[in-house]
Amino acid sequence: MSIIKAFDLKEIQRGNKALEFDKTHVDSLAKARLATMSLEEKIEQLHGSKSSGDMGTEKGLYWSGENSAQEIPPFKMVDGPRGLRAGFATAFPVPMARGASFDPALEKRVGMAIGEEVAAAGGNVLLAPTINLLRHPGWGRAQETYSEDPFHMGLMGLAFVSGAQNFVLASPKHFALNNLETTRFEVNSEIDERALHEVYLPHFRRSIVDGCAASIMSAYNKVNGTYCGENSNLLERILRVDWNFEGFVESDWLLGTRSTAPSINAGMDIEMPAAYWFKREKIEESMAKGEILIETIDRNVLRVLRQKFAFGLNSQISVSKARIECEEHLSLAQEVAEKSFVLLKNEGVLPLKVTQNIALIGKLAVTENLGDRGSSMVRSTNVSTPFDGLENWNGASFTYFEDAPESEVLEGFDVAVVVAGYTYQDEGEYIPTLNKESSGDDLARGGDRSSMRLPIDQEQLIVIVSSRAKKTVVLLETGSSVNVYSWIDSIEALLVIWYPGCEGGKAIARTLFGEVNPSGRLPALFPKSDDQLGEWDINAKEVKHGLFHGYRYLDHNHERALFPFGFGLSYTEFKVKSVIINRNKRHFSIIVGLSNAGKVDGICVPQLYVSCLNSRVERPKKELKGFGRLSLRANEKLNLEFEVRDSDLCFYDRKEGWVLEDCLYRFFIGFSSDDLPFSQTWRFDGVSWTQEAQE
Repeated sequence: MSIIKAFDLKEIQRGNKALEFDKTHVDSLAKARLATMSLEEKIEQLHGSKSSGDMGTEKGLYWSGENSAQEIPPFKMVDGPRGLRAGFATAFPVPMARGASFDPALEKRVGMAIGEEVAAAGGNVLLAPTINLLRHPGWGRAQETYSEDPFHMGLMGLAFVSGAQNFVLASPKHFALNNLETTRFEVNSEIDERALHEVYLPHFRRSIVDGCAASIMSAYNKVNGTYCGENSNLLERILRVDWNFEGFVESDWLLGTRSTAPSINAGMDIEMPAAYWFKREKIEESMAKGEILIETIDRNVLRVLRQKFAFGLNSQISVSKARIECEEHLSLAQEVAEKSFVLLKNEGVLPLKVTQNIALIGKLAVTENLGDRGSSMVRSTNVSTPFDGLENWNGASFTYFEDAPESEVLEGFDVAVVVAGYTYQDEGEYIPTLNKESSGDDLARGGDRSSMRLPIDQEQLIVIVSSRAKKTVVLLETGSSVNVYSWIDSIEALLVIWYPGCEGGKAIARTLFGEVNPSGRLPALFPKSDDQLGEWDINAKEVKHGLFHGYRYLDHNHERALFPFGFGLSYTEFKVKSVIINRNKRHFSIIVGLSNAGKVDGICVPQLYVSCLNSRVERPKKELKGFGRLSLRANEKLNLEFEVRDSDLCFYDRKEGWVLEDCLYRFFIGFSSDDLPFSQTWRFDGVSWTQEAQE
C-alpha cells in the first residue's frame, strides 16, 4: 500500500521566487546601485510616498521608493489576507475558515490566487498573511488569522507565503504579539523569553526560514515595554541574527512608527504609508546629532533594494486583469469554503433531501457576510448567500423567513435551517479614523468581542425556532470560537460556515444536500463557558502572555472543551487501524493506517500530538506536531506518513537556546486534541532513542 506524506515542504516551496534568485548576483546589483545614490535618494527608499486612495478605503495601492532617475521601481503595497483589497476581487473565505481546512496545499493555492490578482491590479507587495496567534477567540481580528496553535499556524502561513511569492512579495504580519484590537495602539504585551520563542514566534520563524518571506510588517503594540517598531530584540536580534532574515521591515500604517533614530537603528526599514518620522529633515537632524550613522541608513536601504532586484520589479511580466475574479479563482473560493465548514453536531438530520420542505430563517441568510470591513475587506462583483445557494439548488423546496415563524407555520416544514452569527459590526479590525466604509453608510465598527456568546437577537432566534420546529439546523457565521453552550442541546445540527467568501452560498447548498462531505476541523476550541478561556479584558493596557492558552490552557487546568481543537464530524466514520513509529537519524517517521468505515466517501484529518512526560520544566500536557488530510472512499484504507523532527521536541532555554532534553516523549494519534486513541512512548537518554514497553 502506498504511503502519502502528511506535509510536503518541497512541494509547498515550489515556485516561490524568493527561493530561486541568485543571491550573490542580487547583492552585487543592490550594492552597486546604493553606491551611486545620494543621501536624499536613500531616504526616499525608507518611507511610503503616495497612495491612489484614502486611508482605509478599498481603492489604494500604497507606493514606496520610486526613483525613475535611478531606475528604482516602487513597492506597491496592498492588503490583504482574504483577497485583493483594490476594486473588485475574489473574496475568499476568511483565513480562520481556511485554517479549519487543515490543508496547507490548498492554502498555497489561495496564496497563489490572491498574489496573482494583486499582480494583475498592478501591486507587488501583498500585506498578508496575518499570523498572530489566537491567544483568545474574542480578538477582533481572529478571522484574519488561522489558529490558536503555533504549529498549525506555521504550516498554513508558510503555505500562503510560498504561494503568494509565485507572483509578488509577501509580508506576514503583525510582528509580534498583536492579539488585542481595541487597545492595539498602546497595549504592552509582557512575555518571557521562553513563551515568546516557543509559543508566539515559531509560525513567524517558519514563514521566514522555510518560506523566505520577502518582508515583515511590525505591530503597533509594545513588547516588554518597547514599541514593536523600535524593538531591536525583535527586529534585529531575532529576525536578523537568529533567523537570518534578509528582507525588509515595514511599519503598520500611521502609528506603527513612533520615532526616528530609535526605529531606524532598531531595524525598521520603511515607514508607511508616508513619511512623518522618516522625513528627510528628521533623519538628517538625527544624523547631525550622531544618533543615526550613515552605515545604518545604508544597511536599511540595502535591504529594500535587495528585494526589488530579487523579485525583478523593473522587469515584471504583467498579469492580465482578466485573472481578477476569473472562473478558476471563483471555483477555488468555493472549494475552500466546502473544505472549511466544520460539522459540530448532527443527530441524523444532515444531509438534507430535496424532497424535504425546508424553512430558511434569519436575516443573515440573505446578507452578503464576507467578514470585517477593515484592512482585509474585499468586495466581489457577485456574492452567493445561503439563500442564493438553496434557490439555485436543483429540486430544493424552501421558504424564506426573516424572523422566526409561528409554531403552526413551522409545523408544515420538515426542517428549519437558521443562519445566525456575527457581522462586521460585532468583530473585526477597529479603525478609529475610519468613520464610514466606502461602499455604504454603516460604521466600519469591528473591535474585540467581550463575550463569546452570540448577540441576544441571534440566540433568541435559534431558541425560538428550535422550540417550534420539528428539526433545526444552525449555520453559524463567525470569525472564531462561539459559546454555543446555552442552545446547543435544543438543535439537531450545527455547521460552522465562518465567513465563507463570495461563493459561500454554493458551498453551503452542496454541503447541506450531501454532495460535499464536511471535512473542516476546529482551528480554535469552542468552550463550555467564557470563563474556561481565562482572563480577557478588551480594554487592557497590559497583557501577560504565557505558555498556556487555547487547548493547552484547558489541559493545564484539567478541563475539557465543549468542542475541542481539531474536532469535526463527517457524514462517514474514520478509524485508526495501525501506527508504526520508526526512528531515523534526526527525526521520527510515523506511518498511520486509516480507514473509512462508513458508507460514503469523505476526508479525514488525523492529528499527531506529543507530550513530554518527565521534563525538568513545565510544559504543555500535549502539543500538536503533525496533521494531514486524506481522501478515503467508502471502505478504503490508506497510509499517511508524519515526520517529527528533533527540533520539534525541544523547549527554549534563555541561556542554552533550544534544548532536546533527556526524558520520555509520548506520541498520540487521533482526530482531535481530546480524541487520541493511540499512543506510544519513546525515551531519549541524551544520545540515543529507545521505545518504551507498552503499558
